[in-house]
Amino acid sequence: MTTRRALLALAACCLFGGAAAQDFSAHGLGDPAPAEIRTRYLLVGPDGGAVTDQDFRGRLQLIAFGYTFCPDICPTTLLEMAEVLRRLGDEAGALQGIFVSVDPERDTPKSLKTYTAFFDPRILGLTGSAELVQRAARNFKVRYAKVPGNSGQASHYAVDHSAGMYLLDRDGGFLKKFAYGTPPEQIADAIRAHLHGG
Repeated sequence: MTTRRALLALAACCLFGGAAAQDFSAHGLGDPAPAEIRTRYLLVGPDGGAVTDQDFRGRLQLIAFGYTFCPDICPTTLLEMAEVLRRLGDEAGALQGIFVSVDPERDTPKSLKTYTAFFDPRILGLTGSAELVQRAARNFKVRYAKVPGNSGQASHYAVDHSAGMYLLDRDGGFLKKFAYGTPPEQIADAIRAHLHGG
């Protein structure tokens, strides 16, 4: 089995087997009000250059936060994002899928590029310094926290984080947050409606 197939199989299993990782939105913290979200970020792209929310004016953005070592929520989310792009067909060019790492210690631009390409090469992986990631997460009201593992090794840890995907309009304004597990066809329909002025 190829690495891609193994990863997709893992994600598919998680769709039916439940998530082992913590999801802050499922623990009473809830989703933020639209007025609380500031859709601003300055991060680092796959080539090491700066990427900001301003770079995608004229296109919708679908953004998820997570990390490459995530055992379940993140691969499931990216599998769903890839399915959204597939369902949009020729209109997928009007949408930029983005995956922001909340684990800048381990997720490099190169590793993120490889990871997101497993799902769809059109999905852009972004990272940055701890400060830049914290600022982006704070703007989107994303909560995350490192959870030490049982091995005693500092590099063995998980990251509990908010789940779901954020949809931004052509001007970078907040449109909607899709809860974790929202069917891809529902997300694609909502995106298509916005593309056609609905």
